[in-house]
Order: sequence, then C-alpha cells, then structure tokens
Amino acid sequence: MQSEHYMKLALSMAESTRGQTSPNPAVGAVVVKDGEVVGMGAHLKPGEGHAEVHALNQAGAKAEGADIYVTLEPCSHFGKTPPCSNLIIDRKIKRVFIACTDPNPLVAGQGTKRLKEAGIEVHTGICEQEALEINKHFFHFIQHKTPYVTLKTASTLDGKTATANGDSKWITSESSRQNVHYDRHRHDAILVGVNTVIRDNPHLTTRLPQGGINPIRIILDTHLKTPIESNVVQDNESKTIIITGKNVSKEEIERYESAYCEIVPLGSSKLTIEEVLEELGKRSITSLYVEGGSSIHYSFLEEAAFQELVVYLAPKLVGGKDAFTSFGGRGFSSIAEGQEVEILSIEKLENDIKIIAVPKKCNQ
Repeated sequence: MQSEHYMKLALSMAESTRGQTSPNPAVGAVVVKDGEVVGMGAHLKPGEGHAEVHALNQAGAKAEGADIYVTLEPCSHFGKTPPCSNLIIDRKIKRVFIACTDPNPLVAGQGTKRLKEAGIEVHTGICEQEALEINKHFFHFIQHKTPYVTLKTASTLDGKTATANGDSKWITSESSRQNVHYDRHRHDAILVGVNTVIRDNPHLTTRLPQGGINPIRIILDTHLKTPIESNVVQDNESKTIIITGKNVSKEEIERYESAYCEIVPLGSSKLTIEEVLEELGKRSITSLYVEGGSSIHYSFLEEAAFQELVVYLAPKLVGGKDAFTSFGGRGFSSIAEGQEVEILSIEKLENDIKIIAVPKKCNQ
C-alpha cells in the first residue's frame, strides 16, 4: 500500500533519532503531494521543533492540499513548542495519516479530534506496531511514571557470566559488545551495583565507532562503598547518581558530590527496586539499561520490575559450581514460581546468539 510506503519512510527517520529525544518520543513526518515527497522531518532533541514542523517548513507552499504521514499523533497542547495540530490546520493539509495515538494525557486523542473538527481527513493505525516499538520507552514512562527497564546478560552456553575467580573478559564477541554499546546509546540511564564498580572499575559509557550518547550512570550502593577514585566518579564523561540507604552521613556524601556526581539517599536502610525506579521516574529517566551482577539482576527479577530481557550467549563452556550466573540471589523455590518469558527475536552476532524476550505478564 502507498500509505505504508510513506509511513515506513517516516518511521525510518524516527528510528534514526532513538536515544536522543528523551524525555520526548522519537517522531518522523513526511509530506506528500501528488505522489511526490515535498517535505520530511524528525524530532531531533527536546526543546527543538517537532517532526511535523520540520516537514511542513520544508514543504512550504506545497503543503496546502497535501497529505502528511506522522509516526505519532500530532500534539495539541502548548509545551516548549506550539501545538503541531494547529500548524497542520494552518498549512491547510488535506489528509493526515498517523501510525499510533499518543498515550500522553495532554494529547491522548485530542490532536486527532482537533484535526477532524477542522475538516481534515484522518487515518490512524498505519504501521502501528513498528511505531509502538520505536517509542516503547516513552509509552511505558507516560503510563507508569517509572523507566522502561531492560535487563542485559551475557553468558556462556552453560549459563556462566564469570569463572569462580571472577574472570569474565571476554565472554562475548566484538560484535556483541558493539551491540551492547548501541543499546546504551538508546537508553537514558545504565545501572550497576557497587560490587561491579569495585571489581571492574567500568566507565559505563557508550563507545561506538561514530560516537554516541552516554547514559546517566546509576550505582546502587547502600553504604556508599564506591571508591572515590573510580571512573564513574572521576571521569566526567556523564552524570553519575549513586543511590544509597538513609544511614550514610552528610560528611561522606559531601566527599563525592560534584557537577558530575550526585549522592541520593533514599528513605530506607535497605534499597528496594521499587523505590529506586520511583526516584528515577521523578527525574524523567524514561529508560534504564541494567548491566548489574547476578544479585542486582535477581532483585529486578524477584520484584518483577523489568519490561525486557536481552541475553547474549557465547559458544563457550566454563563449568564450575561456584562460577557466576546471570541471576543469583536465593532464587525461586519452585519452577512454577519462575518468571515465564516470551521470546521475541533470536539473532546471530558473529558466533554469539542474541535473544530478546519479555515477561509474559508485561507483554503489551
């Protein structure tokens, strides 16, 4: 169908900006007149013009009587920029094709309603699933006020993430590691536990051949044991938020705090994933990439506090009853209690296998 062809073009532009528009959605728009593309645009970053604005400005006078294809329902409220629905009406667009509606209560069908009231023909649901996938982080955040959580693990075929003495470099291939950096680029924040910082002294940045956006670094550290000389505290590559329990002294906190490092004590002596996610939600962090160790991963599993699981399997066998596994903790007492997941995709990266799955009860 012709409408799908133009919508896929708009979707490709939205896809190209994933990771750089948060807390706003990634949106693409295409203006078509008499079978000719006369304007294209994408929302590039918060505070700048929306996709419709760029596409309509490029179309100029040719916008009158034209069709516009938009991957997300045009906004109808005044935010940092004026409503896109008003602009579409003012430019005398004839038909509007929308991939999916906006769950944001400030929009939520109001944009579509305003367009129809102005006499514009509106069609919705074109390539809807692709559009929902592109903005799954945004949609989850708008609906739940907490970040969309992706748990990432990398292990050998026998399920080991490190040998008994802690050696883990490198389990997976270079292609898999680059793929992980691309996922970091697309998430607002990355989370690990303090033991990962102590053991590996990671940077937790995005390292792609042509650059990328560094996520905010979240460290779960109840007693503030993060070494003050560690990379996440000292390198200034991205902001670091160290979340602690309530018993950390003011004097200790002051030793760490800087323009790039913030200590956030929560109201309990033992951290819970629920309160951590609520705190991150208050900071408009829409997506969280969890690369913690087995204890951190089990904490998210135990509280059913994740929306996606990404597993990298390397063709190696390590063995050892004391070797580390992806999920530690006390574990569930029966198989029936375990979290069932639905596998969405399986991909080969060099000799590794990448699996993407979602919890069945969270699959929306």
